[in-house]
Amino acid sequence: MPISNKPLLCLAVLMALAGCEPGTISEGADFQRKYSSARKALEQGNYDSAIRSYAALIQTAGPLEPRLRLEYAHALLRASRYDEAAQVAGALAAGSKGSDRAAALAVSGTAQHESALADMGAGRTGAATVAKLRAADAALKEMLATDDSLDPLGAMASRRADIARDLKRLGG
Repeated sequence: MPISNKPLLCLAVLMALAGCEPGTISEGADFQRKYSSARKALEQGNYDSAIRSYAALIQTAGPLEPRLRLEYAHALLRASRYDEAAQVAGALAAGSKGSDRAAALAVSGTAQHESALADMGAGRTGAATVAKLRAADAALKEMLATDDSLDPLGAMASRRADIARDLKRLGG
C-alpha cells in the first residue's frame, strides 16, 4: 500500500528540529534511532517487532503521534491483524483532515477489506462481512475523492472494484 513521501519529509524535518530543542520529541536522537528501528522492522517484514516499537514510540511522539499511529496501523495490517488495524486507522481518520485523513482511510479501508476476505475464506458471509465490505468501500471511495495521488498505480481503485464484486456475490 503506497504511502505519500510528503509525510516522510515532514518527519525528517521534525526529527531535525527535535535534536535542536531539548524535550521537543523525547530525547531527539534517541527517538530518531528508535523510529528508524521501527521503520526498518516494518520494511523488512518483522511486523511483531515493528508493532511493539511503534506502540512504545507513540507514547512520546508529541507532534509526530498521528504519523506514528498510521505506521502502527500499517504494521498491524501487514501482520494480518486486520480488525485492530482498521480500528487504529479509523480513529486516526476521524481526527484528521485532507491527505492525512486520506492516508488513514486507505489503511482502514484496506484492513476492513482484508478482514472481510478472511471472513469469506472461513465461510462467514453474513451481515457482519457485508458491513465490513461496505465500510471498506466507503473508506476507499472517500480516500480517492480526497487525495487520489495516494493511489498512483490504481491499487485502491482496483480494490474497490473487487469489493463491488464481493458485495454483488454476497447480495449486499
